[in-house]
Amino acid sequence: MNFRLDGRTALVTGATRGLGIAMACALGQAGARVAVNYANSDATAAAALTSLRADGCAAELFKADVTDPEQVTDLVSRVCMAFGPVDILVLNATPDQPHRPVEHYDWAFCQQMLDYFVKSPFLLAQAVAPGMKARRHGRIINITSEVFAEGVPNFSPYVAAKGAQEGLTRSLARELAPWGITVNSVAPGWIPVERHASDPQSEKDAYLATIPAGRWGTPADPAAAVAFLASDEASFINGQSIGVNGARTV
Repeated sequence: MNFRLDGRTALVTGATRGLGIAMACALGQAGARVAVNYANSDATAAAALTSLRADGCAAELFKADVTDPEQVTDLVSRVCMAFGPVDILVLNATPDQPHRPVEHYDWAFCQQMLDYFVKSPFLLAQAVAPGMKARRHGRIINITSEVFAEGVPNFSPYVAAKGAQEGLTRSLARELAPWGITVNSVAPGWIPVERHASDPQSEKDAYLATIPAGRWGTPADPAAAVAFLASDEASFINGQSIGVNGARTV
């Protein structure tokens, strides 16, 4: 078993930094053609593409807001034209996630969480499912979070949306399994990346003390889980949520 993805096309949303670029790199180094989605900084995206290609990945950039139905349709069309039909869909795009008491959130923020973690995965799955069904093969991988299993306080909109994303994973897995399509989720713990640079060291130390494995996770950890779930060897793993957090949730 070598978990190769040669000849496959992967679309990774939110893939120009943090966990997303690590996932794109893992898929590319396994042989997939990688469509790197982003929505904002062109400069960050260009740097990410340079990095991925330096690591031996066949990759291209695809700018799109994956919460917008028309842009999702256009995105999938452009990826198909450039690389061929999408075989592997990794749903990683995310907005900022501030911690607040419930009374300090407004509904607009809650809606944003639902747009990223329910609407976007739904729209993209809807866009790629017909082709996957026709080929009787496909991999859909939601990037969720340990926060749902833990019920993290002062984080209610994010936790609720991630729970809904897990529910979508389960339902789609059973719906699409007859066509050889798997739908799973990877649920990382807190893995510090660029956007955590200003987080208080005291909070980082407190979290680290709760990891039974005794070390921080790295972006390569969830990326490896994604590459495995995308492979042919994972064809009988379906509707599952794989925690990548050093045994914090079991």
